[in-house]
Amino acid sequence: MTDTPARLLNLLSLLQTPREWPGSELAERLRVSPRTIRRDIDRLRDLGYPVEASRGSVGGYRLVAGAAMPPLLLDDEEAVAIAVGLRAGAGHAIEGVDEASVRALAKLEQVLPSRLRHRVSVLQNATVPLARGDGATIDPQTLTVMAATVTGQERLRFTYRAGDGAETKRLVEPYRLVSTGWRWYLVAYDLGREAWRTFRVDRVSEPFATGARFTPRELPTGDAAEFLTSSIQRRQPELAVEVSFAAPAEFVTARLPSAFGPLEPTGEHSCRLHVVMADSLEWVALRLALVDCEFTAHAPPELVAHLSELGARLTRAAVPPKSPPAERPAQPGAKE
Repeated sequence: MTDTPARLLNLLSLLQTPREWPGSELAERLRVSPRTIRRDIDRLRDLGYPVEASRGSVGGYRLVAGAAMPPLLLDDEEAVAIAVGLRAGAGHAIEGVDEASVRALAKLEQVLPSRLRHRVSVLQNATVPLARGDGATIDPQTLTVMAATVTGQERLRFTYRAGDGAETKRLVEPYRLVSTGWRWYLVAYDLGREAWRTFRVDRVSEPFATGARFTPRELPTGDAAEFLTSSIQRRQPELAVEVSFAAPAEFVTARLPSAFGPLEPTGEHSCRLHVVMADSLEWVALRLALVDCEFTAHAPPELVAHLSELGARLTRAAVPPKSPPAERPAQPGAKE
């Protein structure tokens, strides 16, 4: 290959793949000598491309991140995929991304060959985006922090705003981010509630990567998308729970998940709970039953009724059915 500009472009295209290239392999690919490869690497560095070299028998060259983003070289399939993605992003729910997508798309389509512009138009015209939801947007930085903790398997803290505006602090083990096309969700294991949960990312604020690593748990069923779908379908309305306990607040707090929040002491040996929770009646009832003290549920009525039914069922389970008395064997000499 004697055309130096064309060779440099091909060399740059190879280096933009995420791997390290031995000089001998680059020379073989471009059909030049290793010495020519070394000169071309120097030319790319002079043009501002941060090409890093490693020495040794297995050493080679790779393109690393620099102070500025250099021009990218894309093949046909990559260019079409990015153009379609940018068109979709122009109507996305990430704050500021719609405008940025339009600017980037304009630059890309300006240099696309006509055959690729036609492919992009065909794909775009053959698809219909689902209408956006309530128009809620999210900070791209929030999504970036979450994505980093998912990839790095790192516990995440954040403030979560419920539908009624109430805010709670959460500590989770993030599993996957799922996009529905107009809204982003985080699927994660909530350590405070000791259960899997889904969170609307537009309701998340102050995300903080704790640095604490974890081993990912296994989802109860399916993949993250399936879990989100089933979670949305079975989502329960929020419960305004009010319960009084015949035990000190310290005793009850130690036996309830942190999701129930602080308790209000009402005496030396009593306390009261007021909390709004987006959890099922079954889960709330089970956690209350495990406190191991006398308590009275005051609200909501659905919880009171469920506890009554649960108590009756447990009582029936604890009392074995009466069996008929066993017949006594006849005594010798006894009259019939």
